[in-house]
Amino acid sequence: MMNKDDKAVEFIRDSTVKSFNVHELRDLFPILGQHVNDKPLVYLDNAATTQKPFSVIRSLESFYERFNSNVHRALYTLGEEATQAFEDSREKARQFINASSRSEVIFTRGTTESVNLVASSFGETVVNAGDNVIVSQMEHHSNLVPWQILCEKRNAELRFIPVDSNGNLKIDSLDDLISERTRLLSVTYVSNSLGTINPVKKIIEKAHSRGVPVMIDAAQAAPHLKIDVADTDCDFLALSGHKVYGPTGIGILYGKENLLEMMPPYQSGGEMIKEVKFSGALYNELPYKFEAGTPNIADAVALKPAFEFVENTGFDMISEHENSLLLLATELLKDVEGIRIIGTSKEKVSVLSFVISGTHPYDAGALLDQMGIAVRTGFHCTQPLLQEVYGLNGTIRASFAIYNTADEVTYFADCVRRARNMLA
Repeated sequence: MMNKDDKAVEFIRDSTVKSFNVHELRDLFPILGQHVNDKPLVYLDNAATTQKPFSVIRSLESFYERFNSNVHRALYTLGEEATQAFEDSREKARQFINASSRSEVIFTRGTTESVNLVASSFGETVVNAGDNVIVSQMEHHSNLVPWQILCEKRNAELRFIPVDSNGNLKIDSLDDLISERTRLLSVTYVSNSLGTINPVKKIIEKAHSRGVPVMIDAAQAAPHLKIDVADTDCDFLALSGHKVYGPTGIGILYGKENLLEMMPPYQSGGEMIKEVKFSGALYNELPYKFEAGTPNIADAVALKPAFEFVENTGFDMISEHENSLLLLATELLKDVEGIRIIGTSKEKVSVLSFVISGTHPYDAGALLDQMGIAVRTGFHCTQPLLQEVYGLNGTIRASFAIYNTADEVTYFADCVRRARNMLA
C-alpha cells in the first residue's frame, strides 16, 4: 500500500506536463549541476531571482567580446551593432508585454527604479495636499516605500486595500477607498510572499470607472503569467529582468504614451536631452527622455534571450508544470504537525510560504541549506503584511520554477520534516 508521500508523487507524475523533459531543460542552466554542502543543489528561491540559461550568459559574453560600444549617435560599426542589439531587445520587451509602441518601453534597473520613477515624476506632478494614493497591504517594500515618501512629501494620504486570512485582496473595499481625491492606485500582480494572483483587470476596471490611473508591479507575475498591457489596460507596469531568467540590474517600465509625454524627466544628463544651451535644455523624445546617461547596455541586450526562453518554453507549459510542483509541495506539508502554510488563495503561482511552530524561520533556513536546499527566510520585503496583518516574524518561502522537479520537491518536504524534528 502506498503511503501519503508515494501517492502525492504518483499524482504529480500523472498530472505533470508530458510534452517536455524537465531534465533536458535543466541542462540549459549550468548552475543547477553543482553541489552545496556536499549535496546536490536544490534551488527553491526563484521568487528572489531565477537562474540563467546558457543563452543569456552567452549573450552577455558575446556583447563584450564582439561589439562592446556605447549606443546611439555612434557612426562606426561597433556602435551601430550595439545600438541595433539594444533596440532589438526593446522591441522584444514590447512584444513580451504587448505594448503598442517601443516608445512606451523604458529600460530601468528593475521594478524598484521603475516604481520610483513613476512616484517621483508622475506622482509629484499630480499628487497634492489632501489627495490620496492607494496600494495594498501585500505590497513589496519597493511598491510601498516610494508612495509613503511621496505622500509624506505632499501631505497626502496613503490608503490600503486589505488582505483576508487566505491572502486574497478585499477588492470590494475599493468602492470606499477610491474618492475624488485619489490620484493613483499601485498594486502588485502577484504577491511575492503569499503567491496570490490578484485580479488586476478587475481592479483596473474599478479604478478607471472612477478616473484613477493604475500602476502594476509585475515583478513576480512575469516569470509565470502572460503579461498583456493592452488587455489589462494598465497605465504603468514594471518588471525586473532577473526575475524572468534575465540579468540583474535591468528591467522595464511600461507607460501609456500620453502619460509619459506629460511627465518630467526622472534624471537628467546625457541621452535624455535633444538640445542643450546655456539658457536651458530641450528634452529628448520617448523613451529616451527617461534614460539618462549610458544605459546598462549588455544586460539590456541579454533581456532578449531571457524573454525568448520564456516564450519558447510557453506559458501554458510553465503554468502547468509549476502548479503541479506547488500542489505536490502543499500536499506533502499541509497536514504535517507544527507546519502552517501562509497564503492559501485558490489563485496562486508556485510560491509556498510557511512557518514551523516554535521555530524561527532563520534556523530552519540554515538547516535546509546544510541539506543543499536554498530557500528564502524572513519578511521577504513585506514586513507590514507578515508582521502587522499575520502577526509573524517572517516565514520560510520555497518558490518553484520551470526547471525544478518533483524529486526535488519531495526531497525538500522530507528535509523540512527533518528540520522540524531537529528544532522541536
